[in-house]
This record gives sequence, structure tokens and C-alpha cells, in this order.
Amino acid sequence: MISKTYRDMLQGKSVIRELSEYAQNVLIGGGVLRPEDVFDFSLGNPSVPVPDAFNRRVAELTQTGDPMLVHGYSPSLGIPSVREKIAASLNRRFGMNYTAQDIFMASGAAGALAHAFRLVTSPGDEILTFAPYFPEYGPYVAGTGARLRVVPARTEDFQIHFEALEQMLTPNVQAVLINSPNNPSGALYSQETLSRLAALLLEKEQAFGHEIWLISDEPYREIVFDGAQAPYVARFYPRTITCYSFSKSLSIPGERIGYVAVNPQSGVSALLVNMCAQISRGIGHNCPSSIIQLAVADTCDLTADLSVYETNMNLLYDGLTQLGFEVIRPGGTFYLFPKALEEDAGAFCKKAIEYGLVLVPSDTFGVPGYFRIAFCTDTQKVVRSLDAFARFVREQYRR
Repeated sequence: MISKTYRDMLQGKSVIRELSEYAQNVLIGGGVLRPEDVFDFSLGNPSVPVPDAFNRRVAELTQTGDPMLVHGYSPSLGIPSVREKIAASLNRRFGMNYTAQDIFMASGAAGALAHAFRLVTSPGDEILTFAPYFPEYGPYVAGTGARLRVVPARTEDFQIHFEALEQMLTPNVQAVLINSPNNPSGALYSQETLSRLAALLLEKEQAFGHEIWLISDEPYREIVFDGAQAPYVARFYPRTITCYSFSKSLSIPGERIGYVAVNPQSGVSALLVNMCAQISRGIGHNCPSSIIQLAVADTCDLTADLSVYETNMNLLYDGLTQLGFEVIRPGGTFYLFPKALEEDAGAFCKKAIEYGLVLVPSDTFGVPGYFRIAFCTDTQKVVRSLDAFARFVREQYRR
């Protein structure tokens, strides 16, 4: 019998990918608009060049590396030397004390999250996350048998809504999932926010008589603005599982490489990392590319030139606020999350498509009435899009 679960999921495909496909296949491919008149802000696909050092390392490994090491299966937990180098990098940069035993190599942040959810929950348990949130968290968690519950947004700044969190933090909650800088709002959680969250989780652990894990999804950690640095979440709470991807920092999303880092202060980090290998056996999500593991190990302190994202953010933020949009200035990522000019964000985005503006309505992010702009694109295209926004606003909303 064909699986009803996955057949039903065909009715709820990713809105983000559907919009991206519409832009390419209908607006451009169907000749509705000229390619230069389509401003596809739907998919968060990194647009800056990969660092030369990464490309050189891949070439060196291909040409001179041991074929069995470079092209063979890696150990289930990842290549030991790679795990050592990533641990050392985290220790240098964030003052941690990881060892290789605390690191598990994964296929991007999605693979890392797939392992993290299974490490600390059983079917029927609850994981809390905060709106607005990346909509794929829903199927990620559902696949484990756990239940994802969403804490309402604090829309004045998109920091944590602590009053709502306290009400939803019940004994059935085994983990809290955060994403800072946040997709889609760009909110960067402050040290004060993280300290308050840690104190609350410690208090609830005492009250409930069981551990509560903090799962930190950090693929945008290096994309921060205004000279800030993203606080390293694991420094604030001992039972933190960090899920990371090099997709954004090195601009290599297609390489699918990341890691799980379990805070050694938890006292069970080596146990959980070893459990990851057994989870991989169950979900077939194992042994990421050996050559890419080796390449990121030697470039994990580097980033691509991420400055274009701040340039694009400033252009859009200034331009949209001048047009009358309400926008919380993002602290990081390559997303902007303005309030739509009407209550129905879906209707707003449908009207925008007529002007070549491919925007993502906010409903699937857990907050109605907003839209997401992924500005990881050419800066000149961002500049030209402002004319399209102005025309859209003037003709549709008389502003």
C-alpha cells in the first residue's frame, strides 16, 4: 500500500520551494516576465562565492589525497581528525572545552537536527519552538513521533515571549528548539535573553524532576550585522545540543555538511554522540561526504565574504521603511520580515507576483500578516527591486 502519510504531505509542500519553482518555471520559463524583471526573494540559497581556500583544499584532496580516505566511507561518527579540528575551532572562538568525543558529523543542519530530536525525545514527548520559525521544523519533528508546539511571537522585537513560554513549559516538554539569528525574522537573541532562558529551564528542571534540553539551530551564526557577534548559546546552558551547517558560512549548501556538538558540561556528551551513530542506522542519514568533511576541517575558521548580505539588508530595510512598511531591523541572517500592507499575507504576496516580486507569506512561519524576503542575491538586483516595490505599493495600496 502506498504510504498515506507521505501522500498526504503532497498537499502541504514547502511554500518556499513552490514559489521559487513558480518564479523559474512560470514567470521566467513561461515568458510572463523578462528574467531581469523577476525578483525572486523566495529561497534562502547563499549567493556569495565560496572561499578560495575551500576550493583549493578540495582540489588538493582530489589530486593528491589518499583515495580511500578522500572517497571512501567515513566512520559513523565522522572522520576523527575532522571532529578534532572542529572542536578546537569552537574552543578558540567561543571559549568552550569540546573534544572530538563531543562532535558528530552530519549532513547539514537538517541532518544534525534529525539526530538531535531523536537523542532527547521519545514518541509523544513535546518540543517547544518560537514563532516565527522555519516551517520544516514541523515535518522534522513529526518524523520522530514527538510533537512540536509553537510559542507565540513577541512581534515588537521577535525576542522570546517568556510569558507564553512559561505557560507552555509543561512536564511533557523534553526539549526547547531555538534558532538565532532567526529564520525568518533575522532576530538575534541577546545575552540577556539567553541568560533568562537558561535560568527558566534550570528552574523547570527542578520543578519537573527531569532534564530539559536546549537544541540550538545555528546555520546563520556568522551572518550578523552592525558589528555584532552572535552569543554562543551553549555557553549559557549545560544541556545544549548545537546543530550547525557550513552551508551559509562557507556558501556551500549543496555540499550538505554540518555537525552536532553536545556541550561537555552536560556530563553525557560522549554518550549522546555515540548514540548518533545508532540513530543514523535507523534513518539512513549517515556518513556525509568524506572529501567535504576534510575540506571544511581545514577551513572551519573561515567564512565567505558575507558583507554583501548586510549591504542588501540596509538597502531593503531603508527602502521599505521609506515606503511605509513596518520592519523590525534584523540582527543577522539574509532575511527581512516586514509586515504586509493587508491582513492576508497570502493575498499580499499574490498581488506582488504581478510586479515580479516573489515573496513568501508568513502563515507557514507561525505568524500571520507578514512576509519574508530572502535577500541573498545580487546587490544590483536588490537596487532594481526597490522600483518594483514602489510601483507595487503605489498602484495596489495608493501609498
